[in-house]
Amino acid sequence: MLSGDSLNNQAIEIEREIKMQIKPFKAYRFNPAVVGEANNCIAPPYDVISDRQQEQLYEKSEFNIVRIIKGKISASDNAQENQYTRAADYLESWISEGALKQDSADAIYAYVQDFEIAGKQFQRYSFIALAKLEEFGKIVKPHEQILEKPMIDRLNLKKATSADLGLVFMLYEDQDKVAEKIISRAAQGQPDIDFVDEQDVRHRLFMINDEQDIEEITSMMNDKSGIIADGHHRYTTGLTYSKQSDNPAAKYQMLAFANTDQDGLIVLATHRIVGNLENFDFPKLIENLEETFQVTEHKFAEAKTKCRAKQKMLEQMRAEHEKEKIAFGIYGGNNAFYVAVLKDKNAIDKAAPEMSKAWRTLDLAVLHKLILEELLGIDRELLSKGENLQYVKDTPNAIDDSIAHVDAGVKQAAFFTNAVTIKQLKMVTDAGERMPQKATYFFPKLYSGLTIHKF
Repeated sequence: MLSGDSLNNQAIEIEREIKMQIKPFKAYRFNPAVVGEANNCIAPPYDVISDRQQEQLYEKSEFNIVRIIKGKISASDNAQENQYTRAADYLESWISEGALKQDSADAIYAYVQDFEIAGKQFQRYSFIALAKLEEFGKIVKPHEQILEKPMIDRLNLKKATSADLGLVFMLYEDQDKVAEKIISRAAQGQPDIDFVDEQDVRHRLFMINDEQDIEEITSMMNDKSGIIADGHHRYTTGLTYSKQSDNPAAKYQMLAFANTDQDGLIVLATHRIVGNLENFDFPKLIENLEETFQVTEHKFAEAKTKCRAKQKMLEQMRAEHEKEKIAFGIYGGNNAFYVAVLKDKNAIDKAAPEMSKAWRTLDLAVLHKLILEELLGIDRELLSKGENLQYVKDTPNAIDDSIAHVDAGVKQAAFFTNAVTIKQLKMVTDAGERMPQKATYFFPKLYSGLTIHKF
């Protein structure tokens, strides 16, 4: 029989095994000597690129990474010739032409983003390194659901290119701010990339190749676990691909790591708009809501009062959120905005008894379970088809655009949400659960093409 001390020592040893393993790498990066301005080759992550932006990026440079991460689809595509085979051809030809050049020494890459929200300036530090792929659990924790279609898409791309092209965004906690101190020193030098995107976010990349700095960061991460903030499909694809590949390099994936203990880690809301629902009756929805929610109506009669009514809705939503109440804004095009506040949390407890208390305190959990699913009939199967629900990231025009879609009859109703907090994110992932899909919008996005990891 083991003594108490032996059991404690064993527990400590088990805990020591549950650690993040990262390492530097020699990234492929765009070579200005061949491509000209490397800034013109960088693109947002694939899943936020619209058809219009895809065309603009194609025109921006013949070497823009969009050709690989979200290439155009042709009506004549087949198994032998398609967006994935073209992506592989672009990657190989750019490497052979010298448009993409591999760094000569292993490095960790400091990624600094400067941005503004509501008149306030922020700066977010992260670093790019390779991390050993781990099954979801104590080392790596996902926070939201994923869908099959984008998973298949990313897996097809990875199989074709044998490369990590976009960044998975991983959060960790370090009150000592080891990496931030090193990144801050690196940022005193000349950046390898420096550009401002369409949302006025400044992106800068710096190489960290000092052996001591690399050792400090890798050692610091040895006792950390991580939460995936963005890139769930890419990470899951990496896990799947690593099991199918006999290449040892596939056991590692390119990630960007950010410390939760920094002011620049901003989470914005992702709103929902619904459409294509048969027999949809907005007044009936409001009536049904009143059984479980305290519903406040903010009426308007003209454009001037409409704007004020919208502001009242948003102000009430935020005020309720600050009191740790569950609240959403609702618009259905009937000359009024509404705020629905959950009366009794027992309603969500009864609707989802199998979920943790942390999950049941999420605004989005209540919205999805009690409203979208129970009142509107948008269950998990319909969610996966993507025909009835659209996710709207909280960009400056997001709310007005959603309202315009409802007014034009393109959509039937809009639901406005408060942002998930980092505290809620940690609580749900610590419980081993995932939030509803598109629960968070980490701003700004990490751009693709800054670094490429070729196996």
